[in-house]
Amino acid sequence: MIQQIYTADILVVGGGTGGTAAAIQAARRGAKTILVSEFPWLGGMLTSAGVSAPDGNELVAFQTGLWGAFLQELRQRQPFGLNNSWVSFFSYDPRIGAEIFADWVQELTNLHWISGQVPLEVLQQENCITGVRFADFTVTAKIILDSTELGDLLALGEIPHRWGWELQSEWGEISAPADFNLLTQSYPVQAPTWVVVMQDFGEDVAPEIPPAPNYDPSLFAGAWDNYGAEKFLNYGRWPGNRFMINWPICGNDYGEGVGRLIESEVAKQEFLQESRWHSQNFAHFIQKNLGKRYGLAESVFPCTAAAFALHPYYRESRRLVGLTTVREQDILPMAGGQVASLFPDAIAVGNYANDHHYPGFDLPLQPKSMRWGGRWTGTPFTIPYRSLIPVETDGFLVCEKNISVSHIANGATRLQPVVMGIGQAAGMAAAMCIELNCQPRDLSVKELQNALLKSLPDPAMLVPLFNLDISTQNPEWLNSQVYYLNNPQAYPLNGNYPSSLLNTCNYLKEDQALTRKSDCFTGIFRRINQQNYCFTITAPAAYDGQTWQLVTLRSHIQEQLKAAVHEQLLTIWGHLNHAGHWLLAENVEVA
Repeated sequence: MIQQIYTADILVVGGGTGGTAAAIQAARRGAKTILVSEFPWLGGMLTSAGVSAPDGNELVAFQTGLWGAFLQELRQRQPFGLNNSWVSFFSYDPRIGAEIFADWVQELTNLHWISGQVPLEVLQQENCITGVRFADFTVTAKIILDSTELGDLLALGEIPHRWGWELQSEWGEISAPADFNLLTQSYPVQAPTWVVVMQDFGEDVAPEIPPAPNYDPSLFAGAWDNYGAEKFLNYGRWPGNRFMINWPICGNDYGEGVGRLIESEVAKQEFLQESRWHSQNFAHFIQKNLGKRYGLAESVFPCTAAAFALHPYYRESRRLVGLTTVREQDILPMAGGQVASLFPDAIAVGNYANDHHYPGFDLPLQPKSMRWGGRWTGTPFTIPYRSLIPVETDGFLVCEKNISVSHIANGATRLQPVVMGIGQAAGMAAAMCIELNCQPRDLSVKELQNALLKSLPDPAMLVPLFNLDISTQNPEWLNSQVYYLNNPQAYPLNGNYPSSLLNTCNYLKEDQALTRKSDCFTGIFRRINQQNYCFTITAPAAYDGQTWQLVTLRSHIQEQLKAAVHEQLLTIWGHLNHAGHWLLAENVEVA
């Protein structure tokens, strides 16, 4: 039987967060693109893995590119908004996220999406990747991108890659172990989580959740003792009284024999079955302890067991050996500063804390968090283009968690918004390589950066600046991005564009628009300590006397709060988050 062969400019293998972004960006640039995914939903972590409460890049200034566009679409489509949980400022029904990606793909006639297929063989000519064979067909392309959840093309193509830990002696990372130990042996990579979604049925009528094999309640004992049941459930609360169960403390992280993921297909399936059973057992434990008011949610994912995500939330995969490697030092703030040093070939931005998951173990990590806007946020860093390119192999880029990054730094680079930015950059780079008939390693970084900064309708920030929002349509935004990319040594330690050059008038129209969409509260502002505020509401009467944590994601509101006088009467337009008990301020005036 002769297998069908498809030909394209660009092939993206894997419909995860990065691959979806890459395929959309490549096609928007005009390249004939084929996207092949394993699952019927696109979006990976953001949708099919069920982590619909994403972390990082939450500040308005960092909501750019396809990540910012995705948030805008969610705000328009998600009834009752995104302000539902306390782990994230953006929690939503994953069905809506999957719908957004499917709609974006459908709009592009030069983008062909095929689902239900996994790569079986990588085709090569000398040091160049030329195609990928699947069960039902083969695709040949000029540029091929690996967006699989576990970096499958790296293994199939025998492209040099890493799996596991590096010691301190490798790159001088302070948080890396000096020697291999019980932790590194038990968890060569971070533990995945198979997300399960539970639902509040209002009364004790939920169908019973049966325990899976090997149920051991002691594994989950004390899971929410330090939080209380209500706060535990609200951690990943979605609209419609549903709860994303992705809980790290005696919860459903699962890493027993995680190395099996890359040993063989049989071993991988054994691990996946155990991981899913572990989450089922945790859901059973929750119901047994909190009552049959809580059960498995109905009709969430397009599969028989519709409360379980289509696949685990993988926090780490095989990692490319690239032209450069992102190390712990590259994501930590510069001495005396609030931002990491700037890569001259920056093509994406992240800001989440370095977050590692090893059930039963605690890994001390160098701090990379700061107080901003009345709350904790992560210090920003950049991703270099060179970390997407193999040392020798041509015709190939990575665009998921499989970039060239150390095991330690992966804890910050693996988050959804960062990976989406990586994907957008990889898609743009691949399309430009087609236009210019060059290999990814030969593509001008300056031309790529310029294309990303000016990419319509979704230009992407490449230099983290806290106080310049792209949404203000401020020409200073583009000028500052270009200036610091050309002069990385001038990048300010505090991550702020010099205030003397900042035109704050650009925020006025935006503030007025946000005020119309927000609730209005009057009350007493109190400063607990630096970057820690509370607000006691005096009006409206329904909230009179209630005190809420006061936070913001907007740079100019952050400056107003820093300057506010203790016990000053303020009027604030914003949104109450009942899960986290905070008031998210969109506009502030002295009452």
